Amino acid sequence: MADLSSFAITKRWPAEHPDLLQLYSVPTPNGVKVSIMLEEIGLPYEVHSLKFGAEGTSAPEFLSLNPNGKIPAILDPDGPGGKPLALFESGAILIYLADKTGKLQPKDAAGRYETMQWIFFQMAGIGPMFGQVGFFHKFAGKDFEDKRPRDRYVAESKRLLGVLETRLEGRLWIMGNDYSIADISMIGWVRSLVGFYGAGDLVEYASLKRVPDWLERCLARPAVQRGLDIPKRPG
Repeated sequence: MADLSSFAITKRWPAEHPDLLQLYSVPTPNGVKVSIMLEEIGLPYEVHSLKFGAEGTSAPEFLSLNPNGKIPAILDPDGPGGKPLALFESGAILIYLADKTGKLQPKDAAGRYETMQWIFFQMAGIGPMFGQVGFFHKFAGKDFEDKRPRDRYVAESKRLLGVLETRLEGRLWIMGNDYSIADISMIGWVRSLVGFYGAGDLVEYASLKRVPDWLERCLARPAVQRGLDIPKRPG
């Protein structure tokens, strides 16, 4: 049995099955990237549902694993060389799990790097911009009289959706005929932009063809359906 006692996070969130990969998460667009990935590859794991703030992501035990205080994070008892590995940043975790299992990324080096570029595109563009649209449209930003900040993020989100629309021309998935971690990185964000954030009209989502079709294919996957609900939100 793996010994995870040296990791402070296990003091607050004990591992019931320490030989399994430990996932610390919330079902946000970033969090579900990893739960979808784990469901897709069939790697056994134990999930710990966190809260935001002092009782969760800002707790010293969580910060000992991720000093940035953001979900998701993992603790893999069977990391490189058979030693435990703690890892944060959803994009890094996707790449790690693809490398660990040899699944959901191209086998050739060129294809692997091309896949990584789309993950970085999501991390640097899709996530931050869509998240700002969500803030200014759905949350506190809607009370700001000056709509220029909202409109700036809306315009950039429309542009990013256009990049995806162009990329998907003649392709089922972002990397072509094969579903990959590039797709997984974006599912939750595109879904939330038009669903949870209710910003579909703002970004003219209905004017697109390939992105909505791609999202529908993604959401039809059983592993995606499961992963979107992990960890379960409090009832």
